[in-house]
Amino acid sequence: MSELYPIYIVDDDEAIRRSLSFMLKTSGYAVRMFDGALSFLKEADALVPGCVLLDVRMPDMDGLEVQAELRGRGIMLPVVIMTGHGDIDMAVQAMKAGAGDFIEKPFEKAVLIRCIESARQQSVAERGANARAQEARSRLNALTDRERDVLNGLVEGLPNKTIAFDLGISPRTVEIHRANLMQKLDVKSLAEALRIAFQAGLE
Repeated sequence: MSELYPIYIVDDDEAIRRSLSFMLKTSGYAVRMFDGALSFLKEADALVPGCVLLDVRMPDMDGLEVQAELRGRGIMLPVVIMTGHGDIDMAVQAMKAGAGDFIEKPFEKAVLIRCIESARQQSVAERGANARAQEARSRLNALTDRERDVLNGLVEGLPNKTIAFDLGISPRTVEIHRANLMQKLDVKSLAEALRIAFQAGLE
Protein backbone atom coordinates (compact mmCIF):
# COMPACT_ATOMS: atom_id res chain seq x y z
CA MET A 1 0.00 0.00 0.00
CA SER A 2 1.43 3.37 -1.03
CA GLU A 3 1.91 6.07 1.59
CA LEU A 4 -0.56 8.94 1.69
CA TYR A 5 0.60 12.17 0.08
CA PRO A 6 1.38 14.77 2.79
CA ILE A 7 -0.34 18.16 2.90
CA TYR A 8 1.05 20.86 5.20
CA ILE A 9 -1.58 23.43 6.19
CA VAL A 10 -0.04 26.75 7.31
CA ASP A 11 -2.74 29.13 8.55
CA ASP A 12 -3.19 31.15 11.75
CA ASP A 13 -6.98 30.58 11.70
CA GLU A 14 -7.75 27.45 13.74
CA ALA A 15 -11.23 27.00 12.25
CA ILE A 16 -9.81 26.98 8.71
CA ARG A 17 -7.04 24.56 9.71
CA ARG A 18 -9.54 22.10 11.21
CA SER A 19 -11.95 22.39 8.29
CA LEU A 20 -9.19 21.86 5.73
CA SER A 21 -7.69 19.00 7.68
CA PHE A 22 -11.01 17.14 7.82
CA MET A 23 -11.66 17.77 4.11
CA LEU A 24 -8.24 16.51 3.06
CA LYS A 25 -8.03 13.51 5.39
CA THR A 26 -11.38 12.23 4.11
CA SER A 27 -9.98 12.66 0.57
CA GLY A 28 -7.05 10.35 1.28
CA TYR A 29 -4.23 12.73 2.18
CA ALA A 30 -1.94 12.80 5.20
CA VAL A 31 -2.28 16.18 6.93
CA ARG A 32 -0.11 18.21 9.29
CA MET A 33 -1.22 21.58 10.60
CA PHE A 34 0.90 24.61 11.53
CA ASP A 35 -0.55 27.66 13.27
CA GLY A 36 1.82 30.11 11.60
CA ALA A 37 4.82 30.67 9.39
CA LEU A 38 7.46 30.43 12.14
CA SER A 39 6.26 27.08 13.50
CA PHE A 40 6.21 25.71 9.94
CA LEU A 41 9.67 27.00 9.04
CA LYS A 42 11.13 25.44 12.21
CA GLU A 43 10.33 22.01 10.81
CA ALA A 44 10.41 22.68 7.06
CA ASP A 45 13.91 21.25 6.52
CA ALA A 46 12.88 17.85 7.91
CA LEU A 47 9.53 17.48 6.12
CA VAL A 48 9.05 14.73 3.55
CA PRO A 49 8.00 15.94 0.07
CA GLY A 50 4.40 17.11 0.07
CA CYS A 51 2.25 20.12 -0.81
CA VAL A 52 2.11 23.29 1.33
CA LEU A 53 -1.24 25.05 1.67
CA LEU A 54 0.01 28.48 2.65
CA ASP A 55 -2.15 31.34 3.86
CA VAL A 56 -1.02 34.59 2.27
CA ARG A 57 -1.75 36.80 5.31
CA MET A 58 -0.43 35.75 8.71
CA PRO A 59 0.71 37.85 11.68
CA ASP A 60 4.29 36.55 11.96
CA MET A 61 5.25 36.39 8.25
CA ASP A 62 3.19 36.61 5.08
CA GLY A 63 3.07 33.86 2.48
CA LEU A 64 5.51 35.61 0.17
CA GLU A 65 8.14 35.81 2.91
CA VAL A 66 7.64 32.13 3.75
CA GLN A 67 8.06 31.23 0.09
CA ALA A 68 11.26 33.27 -0.18
CA GLU A 69 12.62 31.56 2.95
CA LEU A 70 11.86 28.10 1.54
CA ARG A 71 13.57 28.93 -1.75
CA GLY A 72 16.54 30.42 0.09
CA ARG A 73 17.01 27.15 1.96
CA GLY A 74 16.64 25.11 -1.22
CA ILE A 75 13.39 23.51 -0.03
CA MET A 76 11.40 22.88 -3.21
CA LEU A 77 8.03 21.87 -1.76
CA PRO A 78 5.11 22.70 -4.06
CA VAL A 79 3.08 25.60 -2.68
CA VAL A 80 -0.60 26.50 -3.10
CA ILE A 81 -1.38 29.98 -1.81
CA MET A 82 -4.68 30.48 0.06
CA THR A 83 -5.98 33.99 -0.33
CA GLY A 84 -8.91 36.06 0.89
CA HIS A 85 -10.68 38.73 -1.13
CA GLY A 86 -8.39 41.63 -1.90
CA ASP A 87 -5.23 39.54 -1.75
CA ILE A 88 -5.14 38.60 -5.44
CA ASP A 89 -2.16 40.85 -6.17
CA MET A 90 -0.15 39.07 -3.48
CA ALA A 91 -1.23 35.70 -4.86
CA VAL A 92 -0.07 36.67 -8.34
CA GLN A 93 3.28 37.78 -6.90
CA ALA A 94 3.52 34.43 -5.12
CA MET A 95 2.96 32.57 -8.37
CA LYS A 96 5.66 34.65 -10.07
CA ALA A 97 7.95 33.62 -7.20
CA GLY A 98 7.26 29.94 -7.81
CA ALA A 99 3.94 29.01 -6.17
CA GLY A 100 2.12 26.32 -8.11
CA ASP A 101 -1.32 27.87 -7.78
CA PHE A 102 -3.53 30.06 -5.64
CA ILE A 103 -7.05 29.53 -4.41
CA GLU A 104 -9.58 32.02 -3.05
CA LYS A 105 -11.36 31.44 0.24
CA PRO A 106 -13.94 30.03 0.65
CA PHE A 107 -13.26 27.20 -1.80
CA GLU A 108 -14.96 23.99 -2.79
CA LYS A 109 -13.39 20.62 -2.10
CA ALA A 110 -13.08 19.71 -5.79
CA VAL A 111 -11.30 22.98 -6.60
CA LEU A 112 -8.87 22.50 -3.70
CA ILE A 113 -8.03 18.91 -4.73
CA ARG A 114 -7.48 20.03 -8.31
CA CYS A 115 -5.06 22.75 -7.16
CA ILE A 116 -3.13 20.31 -4.97
CA GLU A 117 -2.82 17.68 -7.69
CA SER A 118 -1.76 20.29 -10.25
CA ALA A 119 0.97 21.60 -7.91
CA ARG A 120 2.03 18.03 -7.17
CA GLN A 121 2.45 17.16 -10.87
CA GLN A 122 4.30 20.42 -11.53
CA SER A 123 6.67 19.61 -8.65
CA VAL A 124 7.42 16.14 -10.06
CA ALA A 125 8.21 17.71 -13.44
CA GLU A 126 10.48 20.32 -11.80
CA ARG A 127 12.35 17.66 -9.83
CA GLY A 128 12.93 15.76 -13.06
CA ALA A 129 14.19 18.90 -14.78
CA ASN A 130 16.48 19.70 -11.82
CA ALA A 131 17.91 16.18 -11.91
CA ARG A 132 18.58 16.46 -15.65
CA ALA A 133 20.22 19.87 -15.15
CA GLN A 134 22.46 18.49 -12.40
CA GLU A 135 23.50 15.55 -14.57
CA ALA A 136 24.19 17.87 -17.51
CA ARG A 137 26.36 20.17 -15.35
CA SER A 138 28.37 17.20 -14.06
CA ARG A 139 28.98 16.07 -17.66
CA LEU A 140 30.18 19.55 -18.62
CA ASN A 141 32.61 19.48 -15.70
CA ALA A 142 34.62 16.88 -17.61
CA LEU A 143 35.47 19.44 -20.30
CA THR A 144 38.64 21.52 -20.37
CA ASP A 145 38.33 25.31 -20.33
CA ARG A 146 39.08 25.48 -24.06
CA GLU A 147 36.51 22.80 -24.85
CA ARG A 148 33.94 24.80 -22.90
CA ASP A 149 34.90 27.92 -24.86
CA VAL A 150 34.22 26.03 -28.08
CA LEU A 151 30.92 24.69 -26.72
CA ASN A 152 29.89 28.24 -25.72
CA GLY A 153 30.53 29.32 -29.32
CA LEU A 154 28.41 26.45 -30.60
CA VAL A 155 25.62 27.41 -28.18
CA GLU A 156 25.70 30.91 -29.68
CA GLY A 157 25.26 29.34 -33.13
CA LEU A 158 28.70 30.38 -34.39
CA PRO A 159 30.51 28.46 -37.18
CA ASN A 160 33.91 26.91 -36.51
CA LYS A 161 35.75 29.72 -38.35
CA THR A 162 34.16 32.42 -36.20
CA ILE A 163 34.87 30.48 -32.99
CA ALA A 164 38.48 30.04 -34.14
CA PHE A 165 38.81 33.79 -34.83
CA ASP A 166 37.25 34.73 -31.46
CA LEU A 167 39.55 32.36 -29.54
CA GLY A 168 42.67 33.14 -31.58
CA ILE A 169 43.17 29.52 -32.68
CA SER A 170 42.95 27.72 -36.03
CA PRO A 171 39.69 26.23 -37.36
CA ARG A 172 41.41 22.83 -37.32
CA THR A 173 42.05 23.20 -33.56
CA VAL A 174 38.39 24.09 -33.05
CA GLU A 175 37.43 20.90 -34.88
CA ILE A 176 39.69 18.87 -32.58
CA HIS A 177 38.21 20.48 -29.44
CA ARG A 178 34.72 19.94 -30.84
CA ALA A 179 35.40 16.25 -31.48
CA ASN A 180 36.89 15.86 -27.98
CA LEU A 181 33.99 17.55 -26.21
CA MET A 182 31.46 15.42 -28.08
CA GLN A 183 33.37 12.29 -27.09
CA LYS A 184 33.50 13.37 -23.43
CA LEU A 185 29.78 14.20 -23.45
CA ASP A 186 29.14 10.82 -25.12
CA VAL A 187 27.04 12.32 -27.92
CA LYS A 188 26.95 11.65 -31.65
CA SER A 189 25.51 14.93 -32.92
CA LEU A 190 25.77 18.65 -32.33
CA ALA A 191 22.07 18.71 -31.41
CA GLU A 192 22.70 16.29 -28.52
CA ALA A 193 25.64 18.36 -27.29
CA LEU A 194 23.54 21.52 -27.40
CA ARG A 195 20.68 19.80 -25.52
CA ILE A 196 23.08 18.98 -22.68
CA ALA A 197 24.41 22.55 -22.69
CA PHE A 198 20.89 24.00 -22.51
CA GLN A 199 19.89 21.61 -19.73
CA ALA A 200 22.97 22.75 -17.78
CA GLY A 201 21.83 26.35 -18.15
CA LEU A 202 24.24 27.57 -20.86
CA GLU A 203 22.48 30.20 -22.95
